[in-house]
Amino acid sequence: VWLRSLSGRVATLRLSEKFILLLILSAFITLCFGAFFFLPDNSKHKRFDLGLEDVLIPHIDTPKEGKHASGQEKLRKSREELKAEIQTEKNKVMEDLKKKDVGPKPLPPVPMPKVVGVSDGEPPEPDVKEKRDKIREMMKHAWDSYRQYGWGHNELKPIAKKGHSTNIFGSSQLGATIVDAVDTLYIMGLHEEFKDGQEWIEQNLDFSVNAEVSVFEVNIRFIGGLLAAYYLSGQEVFKLKAVQLAEKLLPAFNTPTGIPWAMVNLKSGVGRNWGWASAGSSILAEFGTLHMEFVHLTYLTGNPAYYQKVMHIRKLLAKMDRPNGLYPNYLNPRTGRWGQHHTSVGGLGDSFYEYLLKAWLMSDKTDTEARKTYDDAIEAIERHLVRKSNGGLTFIGEWKNGHLERKMGHLACFAGGMFALGADGSPDDKAGHYLQLGAEIAHTCHESYDRTGEEAVCCIHKHNIHKHTC
Repeated sequence: VWLRSLSGRVATLRLSEKFILLLILSAFITLCFGAFFFLPDNSKHKRFDLGLEDVLIPHIDTPKEGKHASGQEKLRKSREELKAEIQTEKNKVMEDLKKKDVGPKPLPPVPMPKVVGVSDGEPPEPDVKEKRDKIREMMKHAWDSYRQYGWGHNELKPIAKKGHSTNIFGSSQLGATIVDAVDTLYIMGLHEEFKDGQEWIEQNLDFSVNAEVSVFEVNIRFIGGLLAAYYLSGQEVFKLKAVQLAEKLLPAFNTPTGIPWAMVNLKSGVGRNWGWASAGSSILAEFGTLHMEFVHLTYLTGNPAYYQKVMHIRKLLAKMDRPNGLYPNYLNPRTGRWGQHHTSVGGLGDSFYEYLLKAWLMSDKTDTEARKTYDDAIEAIERHLVRKSNGGLTFIGEWKNGHLERKMGHLACFAGGMFALGADGSPDDKAGHYLQLGAEIAHTCHESYDRTGEEAVCCIHKHNIHKHTC
């Protein structure tokens, strides 16, 4: 009985073990088959990888036997051989680049405007001829002295008799006097001197220098001078040089507002403003004195960028609020807000108003937007800045932070001629009024020189008393 009982327990134990083993085996088989069925589709996986390769990295073909052999062969080469191969590849790339670099794109041909008043005729009036000859003699004296003592420099120090290059031209010898004078030489009939200037410009004027220049100064003196010389003489070199320089100035407009920096490096294109100009603001007379030259650059090149840059400035100013209708002299190119509320028709503001009027005239009086902007500005100037001194002299004061300063800067004397030039076309039949105003301003400036004496030139005329002081 005991043996039978023991035998039954052993049999029962063996059955349990078999059952457990069967469960383990079933679980293993289920796991294996389940894993097989849940594996991703291999073909889909390949398509996914290829798609990702196409988007992120260049496709690389599977290397073949020949390619492997070539790679192993390169690895066995010496360092000198590898350097020689690299240099050969570099030379090949450089040759390809030279073939592509065929020089600047030729400028499109444009009709030359008819220039009036440069026919070298003689005036019939003897006194006019005498004055003209004297002026030509003075010009030739100045040119000959510069030719002898400062040739190629930007300026001449007449007392020291040596050349000088100021920081507004990057302290580089860019021949500013030559470029600025060639159109005058041509008009005066000094053709030998003009030819000397043209030869220097053609052979020596190079703008690929590491120099920080004033955008305003090089625009009016270099681009303006070169364009005028081109229109007068028809010599292509002047047009080509003007366009080369203009391309170097375009990076100055890369500001948050499109108002250009005052200074730009001709090589790097990095711009900045004068530190003293109302916390680094741009100056009205500088960014407002680009319009005429840039419009002509677009006309001559077919590149609309120049025209768009200056028209953007005009449209931005039109949207801004102006205290008492006056244009402050400072505008921050980062924020688009006015700086110090200081308005003057002299330094810092002067040529902005001049260029509005001349843009209208240059367009054959079709740029009515420029004319209206000029008329509105002059109306505000006359209302708030034009006054009479106790001695009866008409002057243009300066507006500072809501108050009129009864002083007139020497540079504001140009306004007499501007008022006279703008009289024709004035609104409300005020031509006679502005001619009279221009004459009064000119008289005031003449008196300031006359009363100061020949030994000095007055920079500031104060009009709260009869006496003019510097």
